[in-house]
Amino acid sequence: MAKSAGHTVVSFLGVSLDRGAGRERWEHWRPNVSICQHEDLLIKRMILLCERRYSKLYDQIAADIATVSPETVVERRDVALRDPWDFEEVFDKLFQLSRDLAFDPEDEDLLVHMTTGTHVAQICLFLLTETRHFPARLLQTGPPPGNQDIVGTWQIIDLDLSRFDRLAQRFAQEHQQGESLLKSGIATRNAAFNELITQMERVAPASTAPILLMGPTGAGKSHLARRIYDLKKQRHQLVGPFIEVNCATIRGDSAHSTLFGHKRGAFTGALQDRAGLLRAANGGLLFLDEIGELGADEQAMLLRALEEKRFLPLGSDKEVESDFQLIAGTNRDLGGAVARGTFREDLLARINLWTFRLPGLRDRIEDLEPNLDYELERYSAKVGRRVHFSAEARRRYLDFATSSGALWRGNFRDLNGSVTRLCTLAASGRITEEEVRGEIVRLEADWLRDGHGAPEHVAMVDDDLLLLEVLSEEVVAGIDRFDRVQLAEVVRCCRRHRSLSAAGRELFAASRAKRATTNDADRLRKYLARFGLDYEGVAASR
Repeated sequence: MAKSAGHTVVSFLGVSLDRGAGRERWEHWRPNVSICQHEDLLIKRMILLCERRYSKLYDQIAADIATVSPETVVERRDVALRDPWDFEEVFDKLFQLSRDLAFDPEDEDLLVHMTTGTHVAQICLFLLTETRHFPARLLQTGPPPGNQDIVGTWQIIDLDLSRFDRLAQRFAQEHQQGESLLKSGIATRNAAFNELITQMERVAPASTAPILLMGPTGAGKSHLARRIYDLKKQRHQLVGPFIEVNCATIRGDSAHSTLFGHKRGAFTGALQDRAGLLRAANGGLLFLDEIGELGADEQAMLLRALEEKRFLPLGSDKEVESDFQLIAGTNRDLGGAVARGTFREDLLARINLWTFRLPGLRDRIEDLEPNLDYELERYSAKVGRRVHFSAEARRRYLDFATSSGALWRGNFRDLNGSVTRLCTLAASGRITEEEVRGEIVRLEADWLRDGHGAPEHVAMVDDDLLLLEVLSEEVVAGIDRFDRVQLAEVVRCCRRHRSLSAAGRELFAASRAKRATTNDADRLRKYLARFGLDYEGVAASR
């Protein structure tokens, strides 16, 4: 069905702006009368909202509208308000009105007039129009500039923002800025991680519910929690501080006191009151890393603090309040912990509304290069001097870092430590191939010592560990892989025998049979000397 000509307007009677007496009233701008005086704005129906006590003013306005626009039908709707500044009451009455009027957008072109009424009424009309409870556009009128034309101005505003390209672009730009903030400005390439950040950018500003960050140690949970706080702070959604605690570092009374505070004398050593971190986080964000390490009592109190915003400090008989948002971090399987009885099922249900699983560095290896650049920039900014790789050193480092041999057990913590060492040793701010070779040896050795070497790399790293017992990292880094394997076997042989000659006889057993004269000890001595070693030093290091 086609809409009939003209608009239907819903408007509050302006108890101040619409007033006027005698013939002089026509010399003043009156919003609800002026609406009907515009030649390019045809009003077929005017619904005026008013209170009974303003019946006389309504009658006058209705009569004046009939004078200037005889084709406009004026309808009165009584809105009884005990307090026109009570948001809940005003919204409830206007919500009910939107249902009672039951407009048909196919038949009527509805406009909601935003100029008259209290500020509370205007806000409620906007919200009801935005949510399509009033299937309308907004009508904004204004007084004539410089009192030149008593009719004034008018403008129709459509809340379908998709029609406004510039506004849509601004929202898109805000989302992009939010995602960039969560990623620390790093141009990450991993599709799964980028999708996770996109979802997080939508959730974090829109929700105050707990967020659970899962992932291996060093995956960046603490860093991301801080970025979520920065994003919410930037959008004026938080006024309090960012408070962080690793639950694995607190136990027993210490955990209770650290989180919930205590009263003086609550336990031996409690010499004064302590507010606790939950109270410190009031109005802000609390990040509990390794939440799976919390004891049963602390889990119970945390659940109550989340649900009721109140808790009992240790040694106190009076509850305190704190309203904070929680982000929890864990590298544990909390579902498994619930099954084992070490984590509360109701607490997990409370913090598991928004769960994000952060992948480790090995699972997003394509992001290693941009993160490497980020770590370099961060170090350079910290020390106030530029540090960079030579082209060959960068290529060699990335070849290793993205290979199957790079385990990155500590994830981004390993990468941060690696870059820090390289930058610290870089002469004149330039990281060379020699320094990269030494760093590769160290990383491989660290991963093997932690017991997480991949089977195909265990022997290789074991050789390097052996050589590090007799040579410096710099020297080992300067030895080709082929020579490292050979030298490591020579060192093992020297350690098995009590003399240089005995070690030489084992090492050269095949070739010595083909020689007329043999001097195995001399051959071995010369070989060790190539690397700055001697038998006595190697044997003593066994």
